[in-house]
Amino acid sequence: MKNRLPLVVWAALVVIVLVSMLSLNRHGTNIIGHNFAESDDVSYGMREFYSKIGPTKLNVMDIEEAKKRITVSESEIEEHRTRYGSLSDQVENIHGQYKDRIDEAQSASNEVVVEALIEERDSKLEDIKLNFKDNAHVEAKIRKEKEQSLEQYLHEMRNDTYSLPIAYELTNIETGETFSSGDVSVQAIYKKQFNASKGYFKANSLPGQLPDSEWTTYSSYGSYAVSTDNMASMAKPVQSFEGVVILPKTVVESGGSLHAQYKDFTRGKFSLYVFWLISILALIALITILRFQKEWVTGTAFEARYASLKIDLKVIGLLGTALLLFFYIDSASSGLFNLFQYPRLGRLGSWTVTFLVFGVLPTILLAFQLVHGLERWKQKGAVEADLKDMYFIRFLQALQTMFLKKSIGVQTFILLIGFFLAGVGFLSIFFDPVFFVLYSFCVLFLGLPVSFIFVRRVAYLNKILVATEAMAAGRLNEEIKIEGKSPLAEHAKNLNNLREGVRSSMTEQAKSERLKTELITNVSHDLRTPLTSIITYTDLLKDESITPEERANYVDILDKKSQRLKTLIEDLFEVSKMASGNLELHKQRVDLTQLLQQALAEHADDIAQSGLDFRTDIPDDMLMANVDGQRWWRVLDNLIVNAIKYSLPGTRVYVTLRKRVDVAEFVVKNITKYELGENVDELFERFKRADTSRHTDGSGLGLAIAQSIVDMHGGNMKIELDGDLFKVTVTVPMK
Repeated sequence: MKNRLPLVVWAALVVIVLVSMLSLNRHGTNIIGHNFAESDDVSYGMREFYSKIGPTKLNVMDIEEAKKRITVSESEIEEHRTRYGSLSDQVENIHGQYKDRIDEAQSASNEVVVEALIEERDSKLEDIKLNFKDNAHVEAKIRKEKEQSLEQYLHEMRNDTYSLPIAYELTNIETGETFSSGDVSVQAIYKKQFNASKGYFKANSLPGQLPDSEWTTYSSYGSYAVSTDNMASMAKPVQSFEGVVILPKTVVESGGSLHAQYKDFTRGKFSLYVFWLISILALIALITILRFQKEWVTGTAFEARYASLKIDLKVIGLLGTALLLFFYIDSASSGLFNLFQYPRLGRLGSWTVTFLVFGVLPTILLAFQLVHGLERWKQKGAVEADLKDMYFIRFLQALQTMFLKKSIGVQTFILLIGFFLAGVGFLSIFFDPVFFVLYSFCVLFLGLPVSFIFVRRVAYLNKILVATEAMAAGRLNEEIKIEGKSPLAEHAKNLNNLREGVRSSMTEQAKSERLKTELITNVSHDLRTPLTSIITYTDLLKDESITPEERANYVDILDKKSQRLKTLIEDLFEVSKMASGNLELHKQRVDLTQLLQQALAEHADDIAQSGLDFRTDIPDDMLMANVDGQRWWRVLDNLIVNAIKYSLPGTRVYVTLRKRVDVAEFVVKNITKYELGENVDELFERFKRADTSRHTDGSGLGLAIAQSIVDMHGGNMKIELDGDLFKVTVTVPMK
C-alpha cells in the first residue's frame, strides 16, 4: 500500500493503546498501589497457612475422641451387605472361587491344604450369612474401616508442612496457652495482628474452615470415604487466638525462598507501568501528529480486487478481522504481566511476531475495510446494488428456483439431508459402538437404495447431456430414450420435441432458401424478357430504312411488352403491400353470383379461342357476401385466367359457386397442361409457374395474390392435385 510506514506505525500504536487499556482494566486493581505481599504467590501461601495451623498446631483433634463420634447409617449397612449381590449370589461366588483350588489340593493328596481352604471358605460363608442376619455385625465392620481411614487421614495432615517460612505467636484467649514459631519482631513484608479490635483468629480442628475459604477436605483410605461433612461431628469446638503472624523480609532478600518471585513481581510491575506510560504517549500521538488518513489505504491494486468481492464476503471478512484482533488483544493483555515478569529472548521474539501478524496486520486490514465500506456507503445506490448482488440473495434465488420443479427440489433437498445425516451417523460410531448397528442398518436399507437411485439418475442425466451435445452439433437423427416418468424423462421428452422442431425448422429453412433462389431467378427472367424485347425493338425503330408497316408492327410489339412489364411490376407491388399489411380493404355487400358472371363474360373471347369447354354451376339467386368487390374480382379473374392458360386444350373446365352453411364456396377444376409434381403448396409462392420454361405470358403471381386476398377476407384457399386433375377451392364468410 501507499505510505506503508506511517500506516504500520499508526496501526502499531493503536494496538498498543488497546492492549494497554484492557491490561489496565485487568491488572490495575492488583498492581497499582499493591506490593509483593499482596501478590498471588504470597496470598496463596498465607491462605494455606491459615487453613492448616488450626488442625495441626492450635486446635488438634483427639483421635480417640473422634473415633467415638463416628456414625454408621442404615444406607451404609445395606450397601455393604449387598455390595457383591444377593446372599445366594455371594454364596455361589465363594463356592466357585474355592472349588478349583480344593480339587487341585485333593488331587495332590494334600489334606492340610484342603482343610485350610475349606476352613477359609466356610469362614467367609459364615461372615456373609452373618452380614444378612445381624446389622450390628455389619456396623462393626464399617466402623473399623472408618477408624482406619480417619487415622491415616489425620496422620497425613499432621505431617504436612507450609510452603512459606511464616513466623507467628498466637495465644488462646480462653486457656492462655501460647503457640509460636520463628521471631515475629523482625522486619516483615507481611504482618497481621489478631486481637479484640481487629478480630481474633478462629482455629478449627479441621482444615479449610475459614470464613473466607471454600476449601474442602476429602479422604478415602478405606472402603469408606471420610468427607468434611462426616467429620463435622468429630470436630472439636472452634478456638479463638490473639497475636501476630508475619512473613519475614528475609524471604525476599538474596537467598530467600521468595527472592526470585519478588524480583519477577517487581520487574513485571515496573515494566507494566512503563508500558502504560508508552500507551499514553501513543494515544497522544494518534490524536495529534499521526492522525489516520484514508489515503493510506485507498488507491491501491488490492482495493480494486477487494471491490470486486460480494458484500457478504466483505462482511464476513470484516467480522473475521475484528474477531481476530479482539482475541489477540484479549490474549495479549491477559498475558502481558506474565511476559514482563518472565522476559526471555524467545518469548519476546514470539510476542513481537504475534504483535505484528495478529495485531498490526489485522488493524491495517480493518482500517482498510472500514474506509472502503464508508466510501461505498457515500456512493448513491452502491450499497443497494451490492445487497442485490450478494451471494446470500443469489442463494435464496437459487433455492427458490430449485423448487420450480417441486419433485426435483424435494428430491434434492431430501438427498442433501441424507448426506448430512450420513456424515453425522458416521461420526457417531466413534463415540458409541451401539450407533454402528443403527448406522449399518440405515446404510443397508436406506443408503444403498438411495445411492442406487441416485447413480441411475446421474447416469440418465449424462445420457441426456450427451444427446444434447449431439443436437447442438447438428446431429438430429438419434432420439433420446424415455425412461420412466421422472422429471428427467419429461425433460428428455421435451428435448425430443425440440429436436423434431429443429429438424422441421431446418427443412423449412432449406425450402425457404431454395424458393428464395428460385424467386430471384424467376423475377430476373420475367423482368428481363419484356425488357429485352423493348430494348431490341427500340433499336430497330431507330433504323430509318424500315417501312411504315414494319414501324407500326414494332410499336405494337413495344406496347404489348410494356404492358406486360407494367402488369408484372404492379402485381409485384401489390403482393408486397399485401405481405406487409399495408393494403386496405373496402368491404361491402356484394353479389358473388353477379361478380363471377362478369368475370366469365370478361374472358369470353379468351375462353372461345382456348378450345376449352367451360362448364359452370352458378346459383340463379343472389349469393351475398361482405367483401371488397374490386379485390374479390381480382381473385376470380386470376383463377379463371390461370385455368385458361394452363388447362390442357380440348378438355373441360368446371367452375362452381355455391353456398355451404354460412360460407360461399368457389371451385375451379381443370386438367393441367403441364406436369405439376406433388408439392402443390409451392404453387402459392411468388413467381411460381406451372410452365417451368416460362414461355407463357403471366407474372407467376396470380395464385399468390389470390391467396393473400382470400386470407385478408378471413377465408380459405386450398389446392388439390390428383394426377393432372387440378382443383382450387376458395371459401369466404358471407357475413
